[in-house]
Amino acid sequence: MQVSPSIWRVWVAEYAESRGALLGAVLLLGILLLAVLAPWVAPQNPYDLAQLDILNAKLPPGQLSIDGMVFWLGTDEQGRDLWSGILYGLRTSLWVGTLSTVLAVGCGLVMGLSAAYFGGWVDTVIMRLVDFQLSFPAILLALILLAIFGQGADKVVIALVAIQWALYARTVRASALVERQKEYIQAAQVLNLPPWRILWKHLLPNCLPPLLVVATVQVAHAISLEATLSFFGLGLPITEPSLGLLISNGFNHLMSGRYWISFYPGVALLLTIMAINVVADRLRDVLNPRLRK
Repeated sequence: MQVSPSIWRVWVAEYAESRGALLGAVLLLGILLLAVLAPWVAPQNPYDLAQLDILNAKLPPGQLSIDGMVFWLGTDEQGRDLWSGILYGLRTSLWVGTLSTVLAVGCGLVMGLSAAYFGGWVDTVIMRLVDFQLSFPAILLALILLAIFGQGADKVVIALVAIQWALYARTVRASALVERQKEYIQAAQVLNLPPWRILWKHLLPNCLPPLLVVATVQVAHAISLEATLSFFGLGLPITEPSLGLLISNGFNHLMSGRYWISFYPGVALLLTIMAINVVADRLRDVLNPRLRK
């Protein structure tokens, strides 16, 4: 089944009916643009040592640097501009969250479709593996994997994929089990079409709407997990930008009155996750006909 352009227009029109969801989409688009354009819009590269000066450390918001630069959100203990650090941190968080989600969706699609279509021992083995993986708390499994693999963006992506794929596999399997009983799948089987064609040309397109909603929500979950791991010092190394690291750097200064070091990166993380969740919630209403009013 191919989604026609008219269906896309209907979905966009229904999405735009909610002002809150439209505001969330605009906010998310603005965050994405700032993250992508960070090297050009940020006044400083906070991870270029040649641009840092320790004399600018822990300056409050709005303070001037020794060379006349205004730090609108203040600086951290290394003298890095927090506004620039947040923009670069958003780049990393969004990249890690999106890449891990895409890889986990691909893995979950293959496993979920295979379990639903072939059934039997294939379904049993895959679903028991899913149950085993989901029995571990997400943060605990991530901590174990990063303790084994070490720090680094690629290691965080691997850990997030290992956490997320089972949820997608279960979601796809549930949708595929319903679709497999419908007449168009039975007709394709009667025509003796190869299994790969039935899976990817007929079954998969009809399982995508609920998967898109889950994937959008899980991007926010992956971003929050990456921030949590970096806050604990197990995610990204200190030489790479991360919202979790920025929050962690200012945590010890909260009681001394230097709230801005943790507060503004925390607000940026909150707004990003909130915008993604608002968009995902509206997508659920649009793509699920049972929830339409």
